[in-house]
Amino acid sequence: MRVFVTGATGFVGSAVVPELLAAGHQVVGLARSDEGAAALKAAGADVHRGTLNDLDSLQNGAAAADGVIHLAFIHNFSDYAAAAETDRQAIEAIGAALQGSNKPFVVTAGTLMLSPGRLGTEEDTLPPNTLRHSEKTAIGLVERGVRSSIVRLAPSVHGPGDHGFVPELIRIARDKGVSAYIGDGSNRWPAVHRIDAARLFRLAVEAAPAGSRLHGVGDEGVPFRDIAGVIGRHLNLPVASISHEEASAHFGWIGAFASADNPASSAKTQDLLGWKPVHPTLIQDLEEGHYFNG
Repeated sequence: MRVFVTGATGFVGSAVVPELLAAGHQVVGLARSDEGAAALKAAGADVHRGTLNDLDSLQNGAAAADGVIHLAFIHNFSDYAAAAETDRQAIEAIGAALQGSNKPFVVTAGTLMLSPGRLGTEEDTLPPNTLRHSEKTAIGLVERGVRSSIVRLAPSVHGPGDHGFVPELIRIARDKGVSAYIGDGSNRWPAVHRIDAARLFRLAVEAAPAGSRLHGVGDEGVPFRDIAGVIGRHLNLPVASISHEEASAHFGWIGAFASADNPASSAKTQDLLGWKPVHPTLIQDLEEGHYFNG
């Protein structure tokens, strides 16, 4: 299968590319820079130049492929609505190129968009006030003859090279001199290892039924105080509770995520595709120490 991958040079995408190649697929990665193009070539993938805002380029890349995995997203939390709209337009453009083909189109979303405080499952749909419309847009393509599916990633996709939430928590702990959690720290984060997530994307493009929602989740819910505890121990810093009122000042832009209670299950995904997370859990990964080298 010739698979067009957006976000192919990102943290998850750079694991998806070798996963696809090892399974015998041809990979064409979207690259917006010479550096990205060189990385894709070095990995053994072909290069398609363009950006998320270049809808013609996205359509051309999709039209020439047997399937598409859409991983790219502009992580601009200061203007999340604009980033979400760019994502929606990109999905629409790719979907238009695949319309009537029954080709697979795997779109990335997140478990953080699910209703908080309860175990989220693949059967859950999103609250109507969700800012990011990737799921609704992608699922709507099924009626237009596209084998579209959703992979909801846990908020922590972890592993060596991670530059997401956990490294930011470590940076904040170093800067503040304390590894903090909010309230009693019982709020839960699901997590998944990057290599397990990559395998799920490969299985999805190969076999996910049209309209399926899949969960890229290894740990169903790690208490936030446990994450803070490991960080504090490795940095030799105190671990302390702060109030919800203090969270924004302490954590900055990540404050809303630090208090999220977002447990999620991947049981149905595992049954549907035969996927099983086998790489280290988030706490095991933190204990290995590579997050603290630097």
